Parts: sequence; C-alpha cells; structure tokens
Amino acid sequence: MTLSRRTLLAGTLATAPLPLLAEARLRTGFARLSSDGYAPLAGQNVGLVTNPTGITQDVRHIVDVMHADPRVRLTAVFGPEHGFRGTAQAGGSEGRSTDPATGLPVYDTYTKSGQPLADIFTASAVDTIVFDIQDVGARFYTYIWTLYDCMEAAALAGKRFMVLDRPNPVTGRAAYGPVLDPAFATFVGRRPIAQAHGMTAAELARLFNAQFLYGKVQLSTVAMTGWRRADFFDDTRLPWVPPSPNMPTPDTALVYSGTCLFEGTNLSEGRGTTRPFELLGAEGIDGKWAAALNELALPGVRFREAYFAPTFSKFEGKTVGGVQLHVDQRELFDPVRTGIALLVTAKRVWRGFAWRPDHWIDKLTGSALVRTMVDAGAGTDEIVAAWQPGLTAFRTVRRTYLMYD
Repeated sequence: MTLSRRTLLAGTLATAPLPLLAEARLRTGFARLSSDGYAPLAGQNVGLVTNPTGITQDVRHIVDVMHADPRVRLTAVFGPEHGFRGTAQAGGSEGRSTDPATGLPVYDTYTKSGQPLADIFTASAVDTIVFDIQDVGARFYTYIWTLYDCMEAAALAGKRFMVLDRPNPVTGRAAYGPVLDPAFATFVGRRPIAQAHGMTAAELARLFNAQFLYGKVQLSTVAMTGWRRADFFDDTRLPWVPPSPNMPTPDTALVYSGTCLFEGTNLSEGRGTTRPFELLGAEGIDGKWAAALNELALPGVRFREAYFAPTFSKFEGKTVGGVQLHVDQRELFDPVRTGIALLVTAKRVWRGFAWRPDHWIDKLTGSALVRTMVDAGAGTDEIVAAWQPGLTAFRTVRRTYLMYD
C-alpha cells in the first residue's frame, strides 16, 4: 500500500483534535469552518487568498491543514502584497510559483484588479475564493484592498466568495481619521472609508458588497465567536504572525494608522529598525520634537527623545534623531490624531521638514486637506475638526455592517 503525503497528513492534521483551539475564548472564522467539516465548500474547487497570517491556534498554516483534509478540495492559492509566504518588502510580491510544501499553484494578485484578476480566477478553475488574512485596521494597509479587488474580480468571473474573519488587532470600538475623497483613490485606498476603520475583514466585505459593489458578489462570511469590539490583540490569546515585514508586533499595529503618514514625508518612519512606525526621525532633529509633543499631553501616549540608525530605507546607515512613541493607556489613544500632532510639530521644530515630492501624503490621508492645512500653519485640533463631517457620515454607514458587540 502506497501512502501519499496528503493521505498521511490527513490522519494527523485534519482529524486530530485541536485542544488549544477548543480552549481559547476566541475562535476564528477558519476554526469554525474547519470544525464544521468545511460543509459550505463541499464539492467545490477552492482557491485561498492568504499569507503567513493564515494560521490555526496551534500555528499550523491553513493551506497545509486544508490541503491535507479530504473533506475540502483546495486547488489554488492566491498571494497578496508581500506574497503568500511573506518574503517581499513593501511594494513587492513573490510572483507566480508552485508551493513546495503542497504542490499547489500560487497566483500573484498584487497590483491586479478588475478583469485581469477575474481572468486569473477563471484560469485557476476554482469555484469559490476564500479570503483569510490578518488585517491591522488602517485604510492604507493594502490587504483590505486585495479583499475588495478579489471580491470585484470574483463577481466578474462568476465565482463565489467567502471571508473567514479574524479580529481587528487594535479593537473595533470606533472609526478615526479622514474619509477618503474618491478623487484620490489608489491601492492604499480604493473607496471612501475612514483612515482607521474600526472593522474586521468580514464586516468590511459586507460594507464593500453593499455600498460599492452593489450586491454583485456571491458573498458569505464565517464570523468569529468570542471576539468583543473592545478587545486588543493580546486579549484574543491568538498567536501573532507579522502580517508584513514591517509589522512585527501588535504594538506596531496600534500606532500604524497614524505614524504611517510619515511615509509621505522626508522623515524616516522607522523602517530598517526593530521598531518600525514607533520610531520616527531624520538627520538634524533633536530633543525639541519630543518636548513639543509631550507639552500637548495627548491622551494615552508619551514621547521619548530617540536616536537610531536604519539598516535600510530612508537614512540607511546614518544616525538620525527623533522620537519613539510609548503608548501607556491604549484605551485612550487616538492614533490618527496623534499622527497629525506628530506632523504639525515636526514641521514647526525642524526646518528641514518636507513632503515627498509626489504628494504621497495625499494618498495616505485621502485628500489634500491634511497637507495644505499643515502647510498653512493649522494646529492639530483644527485639522481634526475639518474631517469630522465626513467621519460622522462614515460612522453612520459603518454601523449597519458591524457583526459583533
């Protein structure tokens, strides 16, 4: 008798009990789908959109688990920005390949949308596309737009679409920040949602389908159980896998929706350090920046004068000065307001401050409002007040699609 790798693994991976998962308060969408024997996917060729964050409670990758389980027919994998295995840096992907562990074809979705992506789904011969990626709660983190693009392409290709939900690691209590002006739509913001959306992937999928894709997607979602909107990631007891190379910890995600705005400036956003997006700086900045920030007494955060030498990206190999954010009361912390305060004070204390020449800041914030108001000398509160009407309207729409208390 000859045993295939799939048959052998099926006895150990697919049918083995998962004691850690059973004991955890939170169960992800994948945990619920697999415990139900993948019943909604019976008889279908399944394609999975995922990356290294697609894991079980006991840190097995769901591609390996599904491939080994005879109850589901996984036939293709689709990788987003950074790739299926997560090796590519920002703005890159891993391309078309064959997964050496399973032999499955891996298709590259990065920078693909509309009919070209629909053609990839058609060529893969899948019936249902399943999405399972850990998001971090910021509009410009591209996985939610991979979700959107894949939903749109699935509708064009006549494929079913399923979202397996995972927690928003920075809670789902509220939405913060400016809402995207559609005139500034890019892959870091396709549609008008808030900069920190306060939603899970499944909730966003429901909103996308109803508000922007007009119900054309054959959408189903598998909700989590045990997640509360006030939960931070450590409350979930789930293992953290960096969703991208510069998102090493949940602490990074906590500040990211504000400090990623420094990608649109000539300051380092901490890439090339062990604390990306928590360290910010440039040559010529000294302790005046941290002092100015601490004088503002922003809720939930303090700022430390810091010096660091990035190993890549801006100021590679050079020692720069700046600040490190220390969030000490995360329930009070507003990352987007803090990000604006950082921009305003940086421009005031450092005469070398400049925007990226391509006005990337407008793509990140969703309009020219932040850039022009900072340049005009507006203060933090004035800038935050300017986006409140749009944010209030988004918060009203958002409520319709929330799935958890």
